[in-house]
Amino acid sequence: MGSGNDFERYAVAVIIVFGALIIGGLMAASMVFGHRNGFLFALGGATSAWISGNALLLDRPRIYALFVGIAALMLVASTLALVL
Repeated sequence: MGSGNDFERYAVAVIIVFGALIIGGLMAASMVFGHRNGFLFALGGATSAWISGNALLLDRPRIYALFVGIAALMLVASTLALVL
């Protein structure tokens, strides 16, 4: 029988896939509409998310939380740059 840890693996996989789709979608939309700042904010958010994943692998929860926060702020900025 599966343990609770299996559900955590599936949850992490779903988070990664949909996070990548959202970030990639923001980057693509910014490129299509010619919003350089939106693209750069999305790229920065993707980079911050990538760094946070490495921090999680290295068991650094505070650095992980910091970079997740930075990624979230940059992705909100990308969305605002695209919308406004």
